[in-house]
Amino acid sequence: MKTDRITLDHIRVPLVEPFKISNGVIAEKDAILVGVYSGGAAGYGESSPMSGSFYSDDTPESTWDCLTKELIPLLLREKASSIESVNALLNTVPGNMFAKAGLETAFWDLEAQKQSIPLWKYLGGESHSVESGLAVGIYPTIRELLLAIERYLVDGYKRVKIKIQPGWDLKPLTEVRGEFGAIPLMVDANCAYTRQDLVHLKSLDDFELVMVEQPLPKKDLEGHAELQALIQTPVCLDESAEDLPTVRRAIALKSCRIVNIKIQRVGGLHHARQMHDLCAESGIPVWGGTMPELGIGGAQTLHLATLKNFMYPTDVESSKRWFVEDIVEPLIEVHNGMITLLSSPGNGHRVNQSAVKKYLVRHETIS
Repeated sequence: MKTDRITLDHIRVPLVEPFKISNGVIAEKDAILVGVYSGGAAGYGESSPMSGSFYSDDTPESTWDCLTKELIPLLLREKASSIESVNALLNTVPGNMFAKAGLETAFWDLEAQKQSIPLWKYLGGESHSVESGLAVGIYPTIRELLLAIERYLVDGYKRVKIKIQPGWDLKPLTEVRGEFGAIPLMVDANCAYTRQDLVHLKSLDDFELVMVEQPLPKKDLEGHAELQALIQTPVCLDESAEDLPTVRRAIALKSCRIVNIKIQRVGGLHHARQMHDLCAESGIPVWGGTMPELGIGGAQTLHLATLKNFMYPTDVESSKRWFVEDIVEPLIEVHNGMITLLSSPGNGHRVNQSAVKKYLVRHETIS
């Protein structure tokens, strides 16, 4: 496919409520919408790093610079004409996974449109519906946490994830179990603990959790292996699962029993599918996490999550759960805990250009 031009729109959308995890809080969602135009068609991707760099080293500003100064000029100069050639070129540039994800996934959308099939089918998915799980952040009080869970559970989410950190773990879990009973429940620590906390973390076994996500620093695969040998609760890697060699090493060390795959973190759908295949071959189930992204990135995670080894509900939720206004039409919706993917070619969701203009920070066209 011949690329005519590529557009970038940096958007900043207010969240319905601030989202706090163990190492930071955000009240707005920054995302860079990437449009790739070819022969009258347009494919869209999303580069979606959190602002403030508290989840990763990538920021909206660094991602914009990488796209405009390095990645897009590279692809246009080399006349990348397929998803394979796009990935081959992107792999020559170190780091900048969020920038790569936005650009690479736009080509997937474009190619699926040209094949006249939905993206999930082009990826090799086996279903057009995906289970959705509720994720809630850290609240000022346990009462507020319980009210938030109650407020959103009416949509039938298939499991609940709460964020934890030292000093905010066993008591909230006790109260959630007491209030909601035997709901499927998991926790996410976002690297908040260390090996000195292993005995404390063994107490998580008392709550019959689906999993504990990323309890230790992302580089500490050995510590995760030590923890997994100590506790019955499955350990899930998130921040640690940044590339295939690392996941392969984690599997060899027995650092986890589950892997969270994020398209943004691994640099696109090609690497995400490779990670899925590696885990499937190793008997490690996976699920699809989010940043959370706006509608384009969220839809792409849903398409990916139709692959056979995605065994747990995704973190993708209803658009109205996170954002005062999303930038896609139709909005992503959860009904009885399920999200049904559209049958339209490519991503399936149209970009709402009026919403893009409303929340636009800056725009650039490169040809």
